[in-house]
Amino acid sequence: MMAGLACQPVMEIMAEATNVIAEGEVLQLMNAHNADTTEQRYLEVIYRKTAKLFEAGAEVAAVLAQAQPPVRRALATYGRHLGTAYQLVDDVLDYRSNPKERGKNLGDDLAEGKPTLPLIHALKSGSETQTHGHPPRDRTGWARAARAGGGGDRIHRGPRLHGRASRVRSRSRR
Repeated sequence: MMAGLACQPVMEIMAEATNVIAEGEVLQLMNAHNADTTEQRYLEVIYRKTAKLFEAGAEVAAVLAQAQPPVRRALATYGRHLGTAYQLVDDVLDYRSNPKERGKNLGDDLAEGKPTLPLIHALKSGSETQTHGHPPRDRTGWARAARAGGGGDRIHRGPRLHGRASRVRSRSRR
């Protein structure tokens, strides 16, 4: 399909995105069930797995619209930030959504061993009692630690209630 467009920049953008996303899959597998995953490492994974796809889509739209380079860069940046925001919200919803509305069970990321930002924050800031002194080894333990440590609530409310919007934005930038 891309070759049918005969648009070299589009093929280059999509080829790069494909490589970055594949690297993200490997990085995510390397982090699976790793309670020591850092926020920085998590943000790298979501950039590579989700934000890069949004970034590429927005940049391709700019190329196809024959936008000038500054507009192209701005749209790519917008796509990256949108993708990051999407993934952050998706990860919070893994703890606090209605499975019937969302079409996904609560704790699916936990069951797959994905350390997400709510869990990383809960394990980092939760008390020893809340985390049982060590990273939980099963789905229920991880979910309990994330909820007890306030991971989902902190991520969900943090920027609005604590005035940290600029901090969240700066961390989502690459």
